[in-house]
Amino acid sequence: MLRIDRIKEELGWLKVVLGILSVLDASLVAWLAQNFQSAQPVLLLTGLVVVALLTTGIVWVNRLAYLRLEQLEVL
Repeated sequence: MLRIDRIKEELGWLKVVLGILSVLDASLVAWLAQNFQSAQPVLLLTGLVVVALLTTGIVWVNRLAYLRLEQLEVL
């Protein structure tokens, strides 16, 4: 397999992971917004921590994708 094909395949997988993380993050933020007053404090705190982790994951995957795109420009 050529290196360019491998990078393109990796970009495809990164798109899938980025999409999943984005959907999870958005749905958890929506749940937190809807249940902010009625949910137990432990659930709210856990939800906020998970939102922070998911957002960090989104940023990380996005940076990986941009690095792979830069590698494609070099080839």
